[in-house]
Parts: sequence; C-alpha cells; structure tokens
Amino acid sequence: MMKTYDLTVIGGGPGGYTAALQAAERGRKVALIEESFLGGTCLNRGCIPSKTLLKHAEVIESIEKAKSWGIETGEMVLSFDKMRKRKDDVIEKLRGGIAFLLKQGKIDVYEGRGTAVTKHRIDIEKQDGTDSIETKQLIIATGSSPAIPPILGLHEVQFDTSDTIFDIPDIPASVVIIGGGVIGLELACIFHSLQSKVTIIEAAPSIIPQEDEEASKLLEKELKKKGIHIAKKTTVTEVTENEGIKTVHAKDDKGETHIFTAERLLVCVGRKPRLSAAIKLDLELEGPFIKVNERMETSAEGVYAVGDVAGGYQLAHAAMAEAAVAVSNICGDHEKMNAHIVPRCIYTLPEVASIGLTEKEAKAKGLSFQTERFDLTASGKALAAGEATGFMKLVCDTKYGEVIGATMVGPHVTEMISEASSFMYLEGTAEEMAKMIHPHPTISEGFYEAALHIVSKLRK
Repeated sequence: MMKTYDLTVIGGGPGGYTAALQAAERGRKVALIEESFLGGTCLNRGCIPSKTLLKHAEVIESIEKAKSWGIETGEMVLSFDKMRKRKDDVIEKLRGGIAFLLKQGKIDVYEGRGTAVTKHRIDIEKQDGTDSIETKQLIIATGSSPAIPPILGLHEVQFDTSDTIFDIPDIPASVVIIGGGVIGLELACIFHSLQSKVTIIEAAPSIIPQEDEEASKLLEKELKKKGIHIAKKTTVTEVTENEGIKTVHAKDDKGETHIFTAERLLVCVGRKPRLSAAIKLDLELEGPFIKVNERMETSAEGVYAVGDVAGGYQLAHAAMAEAAVAVSNICGDHEKMNAHIVPRCIYTLPEVASIGLTEKEAKAKGLSFQTERFDLTASGKALAAGEATGFMKLVCDTKYGEVIGATMVGPHVTEMISEASSFMYLEGTAEEMAKMIHPHPTISEGFYEAALHIVSKLRK
C-alpha cells in the first residue's frame, strides 16, 4: 500500500526545504523528494560556495591594500586546495543542518528523481528501484540549471558553468567569462583575486543592466580598475580549443571581430527551469517557466510552484518567501507574494544591493518622486576602512515621502539593504528615516544622510 501525504515537495533547495519545514510545523504530514544534495543549487553550486570563495577574495584584496597602510606580510602564498577544502566543509556543515531540521520535523525525505504522474501520485526513481507515493497537495520546487547558448563549437570544447567551476583542480592563469550578469561578475572577482587574467564578454550595452545606471557604471569602472577586461556589446560567434587553450571568436556592435584566449572558458548566460518533474501534469507555462498566480498556485488545483522553476527573481530568498506563501495558502490562509519588496544582492567587490524601484523605473512608471545620493567619500567610517568607493541612493515618492526604492554600492551593502527593505515593508518615509538615530561612525549613516537631504528637498 502506497504511503499518503498531506503535502509532497519535489526539490530540496531553499524553496523546497522551507516549504517542507513550514508545512510540518503546521501539522501537515510531509514528504520531500531530492535527487541530488539537500540545499539545491544555492548551497551546493551557487550562493554558498561562491560567497565562501568571495570572502577569500576579499581577504586577498585587503592584504594587498594593507601594503599602502604600512602593513606588510611578505610574499602571499595561495593554496587553492585549502580554499576548496574550506568551501566543501562549509557546504557539508550546512547540508547537515538542513538534514537535522527535516528529521526533527518528522519529514520523510526521499533520495531520488520525483515525477508527478498525476497531481496526487508521485513516482520516485531511486538507485535501487522505484517508489510511488500519494499526496493531497503538491509543490514543485525543482529549480533551474545553467542555460547553454547555441554557440558554434561550444560542445566540442571543455567549458565550465557555475555548476562545475567550483570543483576545478587548480587556479587557471586566464579565464574568459561569457556573460556579464550577476553570476559572471561574482566569479570574475573571485578569479581576479586569485591572480587569473579575467575577460568578460557581454552582449548588452552594460553590465547588470537591470540595476541603477550609476551603480552599473561605478561597478564597471571598479572592475576595470582591478584589471578585469570587459567587452560590452560583443557577441560570441565561435569557440575552438587547441592543446587546452580555448579561443573565443566574437563580434562587437560595429561588426569588428575580436579574439580572446584563455585556459578556462566559463559560460554564465542565465538559467533555465527544470520542468521534467511536472511535465506529465501539462501545467500552463509563462515563457519557459511554470505559470503561477500571486498565491503561487499553478493552473492545476492543489499544485503550487516556487523558486526558479516559477520564474520571477531567481534568488534563494525569493524562493523561501514564495514557499512560505504557498504553504500559507495550502493551510487555508489567503496570502499573496509581495514581489516588489525583494532585495537584490550582487556580491562583487565592491558589492551592489538594491530593492524596489530604480530611478529609471520610477521615471518609466510616470511617478512623482525624489532621489538623493550619498557618496561614501563623505563617510568617516568608509574612509577609515579604506573602502570609500560607492554610494547610497534613495528613491521616495513626493506625495507621502514613502521610500519606494534604494540602491547601494560599497562594502557590506548586502547586509545593510535590509534597513531599506524594512522601511519599504512598513511603508516608512524619508522623514522617519531621517529621524531614526543611526550609530556613528558607520557606513549605514549614509541612509540617514540621503533621507535628510530628501526631506529638505520635499519641504521646499
């Protein structure tokens, strides 16, 4: 006789395990199916390994910078084996933590590939055979995988994606990265700090084009200053390999041909949803993604989709928020996903963080708004830390003075963006932010300074 569950979740990434844990806390009998490792892409091949190595990169940059401060350590020696070992240790510890929580929540975890034969019957293909379970409701949280562009010769050469790059055996002397998006830029910072020669090829006119224009320009300027070569408005036409060296042929917007060579070729042009688990359900799609409404419901009653497979922001914290919304609706609470208050974090050096509307988006919507930018060159803490490159920008509507967007570039801004998130979530105003006492000296004072200037402008 088949086991029956109140809820089955296919996919053990941030969206999947969050949904399973929250449903179990609310008294549901839950099954979680994961074909690879708990934690999904974020923990095993994305956020966590990249942030671990980015911390190494930050330390390397700090050691180099300290020489001009009168602190000299002698020749720096990099052990990539030890770096990878630390990265693996962090991943293993977090994996164990998720497994412990699932066990504590009395959630049945199935290791295998889950396929929804119907919305109530799930087949699980395991190494030792196939299991089948029944479920009252279902959440698809199968995530995404790196998209591979149709470039001539690409499949004839050895190339990496974000899924494979963290397990390479040694530091390459040179890397060509196809794609100047978030993933490509973060990896560019890692390899540059590891003393690789880095080239980024981006088809768009700018890097991180979805973000504030001033943030994009400043980040590009800083990356170029480090020695990272960025070829914008450039499209790769062909890739070849000879004796381990990859040759990338590309054309710019003027039709001129460019040739780049490197030991490693890294493809970072976006991610595509994994739909195989739900293919038999014939769910309605929106582009390549499973179509969902504000309650994370799909076109099939009782079937929900969260995370990368459902499109939207392909971010771990967005998936976790979507999972919470889905579970609330499954448990009878009518809750909607608040997608406009999702922080966006780019862990480059310097970091970029934003939330809500950019200045350009506010203009496009025809809103009446006011912006103010505070440069970190005026921050005592930033100057003392030798990290004065960056700014904080607030976007506020002029009717109520409500904060509707924020962009930050600089050190640790991915931590500080939560202050702006809190104000937006609570519908806070620039005046309230200007009255809030910020500690001094801190970089977060920039919020106070920007808000103070906006209040002054709104009073005129």
